[in-house]
Amino acid sequence: METIVKKLDRNALKKEDFTEAVRILRSGGLVAFPTETVYGLGGNALDHKAATKIYAAKGRPSDNPLIVHIAEKEALRELAKDIPEVAWELAKRFWPGPLTMILKKSELVPDTTTGGLPTVAIRMPSDKIARMLIMESGLYLAAPSANASGRPSTTKASHVYEDLAGRIELILDGGESLIGLESTIIDLSEEKPVILRPGFLSREEMLSLLPGLEYDPALIAKTDGKDIVAKAPGMKYRHYAPKGNLVIYEGKKEAVIAAINRDIARRIEGGFSCAVLTTEESKADYSCPEIKSIGTRQREETIAASLFDALRSFDEGGIEYIFSESFSDGHLGMAIMNRLLKAAGYQVIHV
Repeated sequence: METIVKKLDRNALKKEDFTEAVRILRSGGLVAFPTETVYGLGGNALDHKAATKIYAAKGRPSDNPLIVHIAEKEALRELAKDIPEVAWELAKRFWPGPLTMILKKSELVPDTTTGGLPTVAIRMPSDKIARMLIMESGLYLAAPSANASGRPSTTKASHVYEDLAGRIELILDGGESLIGLESTIIDLSEEKPVILRPGFLSREEMLSLLPGLEYDPALIAKTDGKDIVAKAPGMKYRHYAPKGNLVIYEGKKEAVIAAINRDIARRIEGGFSCAVLTTEESKADYSCPEIKSIGTRQREETIAASLFDALRSFDEGGIEYIFSESFSDGHLGMAIMNRLLKAAGYQVIHV
């Protein structure tokens, strides 16, 4: 199968830009497209065959639920049942945007899309290309991140092509994703709402509507998730992993820098290629052939936006050992560390 990449001009989008994508989706095929979070791999969410194709293209376990992307809030009435009032309040305040809500699914949604669960994950993206694609197709789109399962998520069309060329028909290239981390996932299907995946939208921003909202215990425990039922994408399996061995160092800044420099020296002496994942504040403090700054701690959104691209760049350079600082502080710290811990297979050195 040949994979076509179609570059779109965000400032001059036309219905004709989506003609081929709509044809593919309506015939049960797959199209990768940008969202404000990461690129998604879209298929008809109500077609179990299309959902099966998504799992196959990604090499994704079939019990890992897919998120259904919509363009209108009223779609909730078709896709879900027993919808709590707070879901409408959250949708009014945060949609379109990087929030996914888990609700009890309606009979309309096939079990294939939900990983066999009685719940469905739903999101309304704010990205213009994503929303126009959904509206033009007239479909609800099941769309996990457009990457090979286990690999870092994709924030550029070139990332998607690298992972999925020959497996899908079309990639809509809308440039780099703005946020760079997947959506926040909140479970509203049970009596007590919980956050199952941290994202750009923080717990604090939702507290006024959901007093007492907490993170799922598995997130706090930093578990590998092997023994949990995966209500949300990514809870149960390793994700975001580069090919090299990634280790995170936690502690006071000076101690972390000293420990990383020491371990780099040992690995280089052993003949291995090494890299450091750091920020503008401390990049000059390391002795390493490859030093990757992913932003500044003064603007943590720069770190979020650059993380997956950095992890992929290490693969391009054939890096065997990656030494990373911790990024647990601030508004986005929980979300950034959630991805980084999974990428590292929960390898953390406390110094």
